Amino acid sequence: MSSSRERILAAARANKPALMSLPPPSDFGGDASLARFSEVLASIGGTVVRLAARSELAATVQQLFPAARLVASALLTPTLVVDQQTPTDVLADVDLAVLAGEFGVAENGAVWLPEAQMLHRALPTVTQHLALVLDQRQLVATMHQAYARLPAGPGGYGLFIAGPSKTADIEQSLVIGAHGARSLVVLVY
Repeated sequence: MSSSRERILAAARANKPALMSLPPPSDFGGDASLARFSEVLASIGGTVVRLAARSELAATVQQLFPAARLVASALLTPTLVVDQQTPTDVLADVDLAVLAGEFGVAENGAVWLPEAQMLHRALPTVTQHLALVLDQRQLVATMHQAYARLPAGPGGYGLFIAGPSKTADIEQSLVIGAHGARSLVVLVY
């Protein structure tokens, strides 16, 4: 006589559906426009500023952040030189980090920032304000397309940054700049 367990397992084996192949992967299409990227980023607390040319970067940053005292950047002349050995207590005083994003994702307003562009791993998350510089030709529509652009195999550390730091778990209200950069501006040329 067989046990209940054996009868249930036998019934499950007898009613196993035929194997089906998976459908081919889709590119998921989508809107990779700067307008869509800007709309989504604004909805999560970030800002897009258009530059007519990359040569406008220094003047635009000065106009947007006139009070920034300690500026870390590889794209502009910094007031604080930062590298991987910079102590984090020094980074905590950075007013503004201006870093080069590799590509942006229109569906969620994220920008891929590889470690090589960060100056220091902690800098994008401890600076008071973060400005990412992005070539608008480097926008993709979806995260599926974004992941396809990441290097295969060990590629090192990197971040998808979408908007300034935020949390909504404090009394169920959105707080911007709760535990990281208080603002994010994406400067697009």
